Amino acid sequence: MVFGDYQIELYLGALGGVLPAHPFDHAELEQRALAALPPELRTYVAGGAGDEATQRANVSAFADLALVPRMLRASEQRDLSVDLLGKRLESPFLLAPIGVLGLCTQDRHGDIHGAEAAAAAGVPFIGSTLMSDPLEEVAAATDGPKWFQLYTPRNRDLAASLVQRAERAGYEAIVITLDTWVPGWRPRDLATGNFPQLRGKVLANYTSDPVFQEMCGPDPDPGTIVMSWVGTFGHPVTWDDLSWLRDLTDLPILLKGICHPDDARRALDEGADGIYCSNHGGRQANGGGAAVDWLPDVAAAVDGRAPLVFDSGIRTGADAAKALALGADAVAIGRPYAYGLALGGVAGALHQIRAMQAELDLIMAVDGYPSLADLTPDALRRLR
Repeated sequence: MVFGDYQIELYLGALGGVLPAHPFDHAELEQRALAALPPELRTYVAGGAGDEATQRANVSAFADLALVPRMLRASEQRDLSVDLLGKRLESPFLLAPIGVLGLCTQDRHGDIHGAEAAAAAGVPFIGSTLMSDPLEEVAAATDGPKWFQLYTPRNRDLAASLVQRAERAGYEAIVITLDTWVPGWRPRDLATGNFPQLRGKVLANYTSDPVFQEMCGPDPDPGTIVMSWVGTFGHPVTWDDLSWLRDLTDLPILLKGICHPDDARRALDEGADGIYCSNHGGRQANGGGAAVDWLPDVAAAVDGRAPLVFDSGIRTGADAAKALALGADAVAIGRPYAYGLALGGVAGALHQIRAMQAELDLIMAVDGYPSLADLTPDALRRLR
């Protein structure tokens, strides 16, 4: 597959009088998407923790890295494929879990449409615990690869039920988020009193779960449902919990939020099947620096023992190339596809994914990197 041929589609469309319907520049995409979203979603989707310095650093840190062009190594066919958890993928992209994705489309079925966009692009979709539709319905909407992200609840029976439901529904891996057992300090949301879950939003995986239903009692009112959720959300996962989480499923588990090499090594030693290097896009803790700056040490600690996924700040195919060169096996994108959904539905999200695939492919073509294996740390120079 030649992903760069997406530009030919766009040029041919323009010759026929049809210009691209969706933005290419992330700033324009964000501006237009936020204008299309209702006010209560704008701060939640676009905002970060504290003064948002970490969120900005996630993006700006990529500008401090340069991919060195190498000539006389041109290849008409580039190999962007990657082996990930026993599955061969044509490109190294995934769609990151986003808790309010379901609210990002006009019909409030954004989780389903995100999965549809992922399947159309041939990339895995990581569905969040916080969905607007039950995980089974999201899974049924696509035959593409899909993973399930778990916010580990305090109730262990509920945790087991969510994981077992995901396994039965055809999700192929469990991503356990470690850095969101308590909400981060988010001034934008605090200033507007904006917390969708407290308004009963994106709780479909809970309200459809038999264990949670038992917790709420018969015929619960909306307040009971919300307070039951508040009472169980956010178990502070520690090393002592890993064996229990590992025993919940035979599916591969990845630990999301790992930014220190010692944590990566120990996680693999204690049974994790993959590492997900991320700082939650800067939404959870400010002052932590750019996630991409922690990636090289995490990659060295993983040392090929398991898949290493990276997110936080990926906005372009060039960003993806740099993260892959620093040791990531795959990169997950978040806000770009969420904004694409908000602005143009499945077609809008698919455009953002295909644009990143195409740019990565063409950068590898022009700069002389025929395959992902050629993108190594030696391909990069740090500018500052």
